[in-house]
Amino acid sequence: MRRLNAVRNRKQTLKVLKELDAFPKVPENYQQTSASGGSVSIIIFVFIGILVMSEFWYYRAVETKYDYEVDTDTESKLQINVDLTVAMQCGDIGADVLDLSGSKLEFGDDLKLEPSHFELTREQASWLGMFRQMHAFMEGYRALKVLEQFKSDLPTYMPKRSQGEDKPFDACRIHGSFKVNKVAGNFHVTAGKSIHHPRGHAHLSVLVPVETFNYSHRIDVLSFGPWAPGYINPLDGDIAITDKNLQMYQYYIKIVPTTIKSLNGKETKTNQYSVTQRIREINHESGSHGISGIFFKYDMSSIMVRVESRHRSFWGFLVRLCGIVGGIFATSGMLHSFIGFLFDVITCKLQWNKKEAKPLTMSEVPPGTSVIQQNGFPTAEQFENLQGSEGTKNAQSPAVTFSNPNVDDNPQTSSPLHDNNSSAVIT
Repeated sequence: MRRLNAVRNRKQTLKVLKELDAFPKVPENYQQTSASGGSVSIIIFVFIGILVMSEFWYYRAVETKYDYEVDTDTESKLQINVDLTVAMQCGDIGADVLDLSGSKLEFGDDLKLEPSHFELTREQASWLGMFRQMHAFMEGYRALKVLEQFKSDLPTYMPKRSQGEDKPFDACRIHGSFKVNKVAGNFHVTAGKSIHHPRGHAHLSVLVPVETFNYSHRIDVLSFGPWAPGYINPLDGDIAITDKNLQMYQYYIKIVPTTIKSLNGKETKTNQYSVTQRIREINHESGSHGISGIFFKYDMSSIMVRVESRHRSFWGFLVRLCGIVGGIFATSGMLHSFIGFLFDVITCKLQWNKKEAKPLTMSEVPPGTSVIQQNGFPTAEQFENLQGSEGTKNAQSPAVTFSNPNVDDNPQTSSPLHDNNSSAVIT
């Protein structure tokens, strides 16, 4: 009894599960296939394969997320990295930094002035041209990009000149890294060495002939904060050429603190910046006053940007994949049914427009033709009564068809003619 009860309960459980089946199976005998359905299926499978591959590559790509918050770090220092070449002798120019607090920074060995050449070698010119071309695609406020061509064999910095050149030095290279207060300031390069006085400092430009002034310059690097991989600064690779002696170059820089989190979880605190450039000639006679030179005026932003590189979610990839496959199958099924419906409607309309054969009535039957009704063979007397009756002219005459002349006229010899369900035949 226990076994019988267990078997009975099992059958009831299976019956309940079958009733809950949301995927009923259609027997193959009731399935109908067509050439159009097969063609649509092939197109669907190819389309699904293409979308699945594109979704997989989208999932494998690195996603960059940007978040914004208020910068509360006011105690730290701001690091400035510069590599600038000016077309003047090192003894004729000076570099200084002033901030809003009025303090002047002593560079010491942090900032170096070295004699150099302003004209580039062929290798350096080729590198700079490629760098500027790549930089043109990344122009804008958001400068965190990755230079694909500067990864392995190509240098990420200006190549050095080959040794043994006998050309005289015609420029001065100013390069180094130094830290300043995290407030607005001014880093400038102008003619003459600087001297201190109670109200700040001044440059002894009167000791330098005006004819030697040439503020043509090339900015190889100008960044704020530690170096970050793939960080291309807006002024990197910038070149300014002038043939005028008293020229003022002003760069207004807005610095945005940035925290970069890489895929391995390492965080780097650096800075991005946007820049606005202004160039004008100093001419006191025309009212254009000022000091000729190169001025970088920077200011800090109160908003900090967090940049995080990460891979996309695997569960999101599965959800999008299911949506692609299911959506294409559902849409293609409805589209195929709609096209089939339109085809059937057009076909029926064409058949409806065709002229159908109009059946003959009793009044149109030629004389001497015998008529055989569906309910049997009428007698000659019945046929004459039908022809002579006035009511039959107004009533609808039965439909008739003509039989083959070779058919025997004797109805008794043809057994199918005695069937009450046979159609009417006229001979």
